[in-house]
Amino acid sequence: MEIKNNEILCFGEVLWDRLPSGAKAGGAPMNVALHLNAIGLDATIASSVGNDEPGAELKKFLEDAGMSTSLVQTDEELPTSEVLVHLDENNNATYEICEPVAWDDIRLTDSLMKKAKQAGLFIYGSLASRNPLTRETLLSLLDYDGVKLIDVNFRKPYDSQKVVEPLLEKSDIVKLNDDELEVFAEWHNLSNTDEHSLVEWFVKHYNIEMLCVTKGEKGALLYCNGQFYEHPGFKVNAVDTVGAGDAFLAGLIASLLNKKKPADALAFACATGAFVASKAGATPKYDMDEIEKILSADQQPIEKNTL
Repeated sequence: MEIKNNEILCFGEVLWDRLPSGAKAGGAPMNVALHLNAIGLDATIASSVGNDEPGAELKKFLEDAGMSTSLVQTDEELPTSEVLVHLDENNNATYEICEPVAWDDIRLTDSLMKKAKQAGLFIYGSLASRNPLTRETLLSLLDYDGVKLIDVNFRKPYDSQKVVEPLLEKSDIVKLNDDELEVFAEWHNLSNTDEHSLVEWFVKHYNIEMLCVTKGEKGALLYCNGQFYEHPGFKVNAVDTVGAGDAFLAGLIASLLNKKKPADALAFACATGAFVASKAGATPKYDMDEIEKILSADQQPIEKNTL
């Protein structure tokens, strides 16, 4: 799998996470783009906000973070997205997502098409496709060349098989969590299948080149070129898990673009996710030294299984 350049386009939702501790800017595609830029890569977010104060504040947040907002559209009718985040006793997050919002209506513009054609890597999620207009825009963009990565992001009730599977069929790389993998297993009557067999089935069934499965505090699994790479994760004092998976994905992408070996890429991704889980909100100030400290202080052995 050859990525033609390091230009990255992230497509999907931008929003305010309303946490018990206050409002934090969020949305998986935006979080990934922010982390990629913090690592030193060239990532752009394409989305939409309302013509309202929360929308103006989101744009300012992105600009203050050094990101372009040229592909963040302004919707004159729909409001900026807000999500109510609830934390359980272990600080794991559940989400109450309002609908409809501006990113349900992302338009196919000339500037967006031009950027999609240029990008070497196009990152998108499943959540932003919950309604037809944004879904049609995304499917049009997926016809362009470039490596395509889908971050499966099931949020009930937006976990429809008929919506998600056409997006998977256009992807080269898939990232999801272990609960989401089980949903696919249920769809295809494979619920009693062991994890490795299910991963192999998934890659073959959807004709993808790489699959990454995150497993929360149990680490993650990466499957590519017929090999399994597994990491047990790093132990940190979790503040909340909001955005940890997005940081994990950014760490994995950055490592792969920098030609790191899959095992090393997976370890760095786990450390990046652990770092964000130890902070409040989805996009804490990035600290490469702290991530490297997590890597070096609590390095776990990598398992590599060749089948």
